Amino acid sequence: MLIRPEIWYYAIPGVTGTGPLNLHFIRDIGCAYLVAAAGLLWMANRPREAWPAALAGGAFLVLHAFVHLWDTIAGRESSRQLLVDLPAVVLPAFLVLGLVLFARRDA
Repeated sequence: MLIRPEIWYYAIPGVTGTGPLNLHFIRDIGCAYLVAAAGLLWMANRPREAWPAALAGGAFLVLHAFVHLWDTIAGRESSRQLLVDLPAVVLPAFLVLGLVLFARRDA
């Protein structure tokens, strides 16, 4: 998303149906994913200290998943697209949230 956003845009199923290619926006979202990943990597090495950073990154992932769910409920996105998004967007968000809560409990 950060290095070659146009390749990401055309390679991920369903993305082209969400609107025209916007390189700046794709890179913005790529930055958010990078921060989320950094928090998770930090938490993997230092769970007692890093769970708040992972929680912040996880919050982005969960909110992003809710946008996908809400767009489907509101009729702006097809339920077929939601099936594509479930393993790529929704499931990882809630897995991260579970990992963070588990790390917090052990901290």
